[in-house]
Amino acid sequence: MRKWTLIATGLMLTVGCGGTRMEAQEDRGLWNAASSEAKAVTSDIAIGKDRVTIDLATFPLAAIRALKPVEVSAVFDADVNAGIGGRLYRLDVPARQRFAHKNTLCGDENTQWMATYVTGPALRVAFFSGDEMPVFTFEAMQKSTALCGKFIYAR
Repeated sequence: MRKWTLIATGLMLTVGCGGTRMEAQEDRGLWNAASSEAKAVTSDIAIGKDRVTIDLATFPLAAIRALKPVEVSAVFDADVNAGIGGRLYRLDVPARQRFAHKNTLCGDENTQWMATYVTGPALRVAFFSGDEMPVFTFEAMQKSTALCGKFIYAR
C-alpha cells in the first residue's frame, strides 16, 4: 500500500512540475495565421526551443526573459489585471527576407526581437527592429519606432 502511495505522490509531483514548465513553453508549437495582418505578412508560425519558422523560413531564436503582465499589457493592450505573462525572444530576420505576398516584417530593417503571449487558443506576437532591447511601458510603446507589427495566431 505504501508503495502505491509513493508512486501516486511522485506522479502528482511530476504532473505539477510539468504544468509549470508548460506555462513557460505555452507559445511553442505550430500556430495558424488568424489576423488579417498575419495572413498578409507572415502566414503560419512555429516556435521551437531554439528556432522560429515563419512562412516556411527558419531562423535561430533565443529566449531572453519572461514579460510581466504590465509589459504584456503595454505591448498588446491586454488586461493587466488578467495576470498574463509573456516571453521576449532575440532573433535575426534579415530585412531582405520576404514572406507571404512578398512582405517583410520590419521594412528595410532587420527584425531583432519577438514578444509573445498566449491567451486561450490565441498567440499574439509583436516583432521589433533595433539592437537595443525594447522598453515595455505604455509610453515607450506609443513612441516606439522599433515596433514593426503585431500579429494574431490560433491553434
